[in-house]
Amino acid sequence: MSGPALRSKDSHSSIHEAAILEANELTELIDQLIRDNHAGQALEVAYILVEHWETRTLRHAEAEEDGLYREFVEKTPELKETIVALTRDHQLLRLIVMEIKDILAKDGVNKDVLQRFQALILIDLLHNQEEMKLLA
Repeated sequence: MSGPALRSKDSHSSIHEAAILEANELTELIDQLIRDNHAGQALEVAYILVEHWETRTLRHAEAEEDGLYREFVEKTPELKETIVALTRDHQLLRLIVMEIKDILAKDGVNKDVLQRFQALILIDLLHNQEEMKLLA
């Protein structure tokens, strides 16, 4: 069973908004550091941002999949297709984070990493909109 914060639209929305705000700020910082030729600092922030995605967004996604999504399907089986799509969004986020980690390990921080961080934000924003419709 999922916790009350996941089932409450306002609480759930707040969790999403805080995580995405922080991710956006760190992504913008990486962009600025790259443009200012501060590769070492950009790399440090990139690793912090990877940790952010793993510990905030992806851990939250696991909780949704293990509790909230199962509850939705049990109560309303016709939501199964929507839940599959939302779960796929989580998988895309996981795959992109893995790609970022591989690029950082091989090449350090670069525009490809920045683009993937930006893609994470876009996917997460779209995902969150769909999820909020379920909680409405």
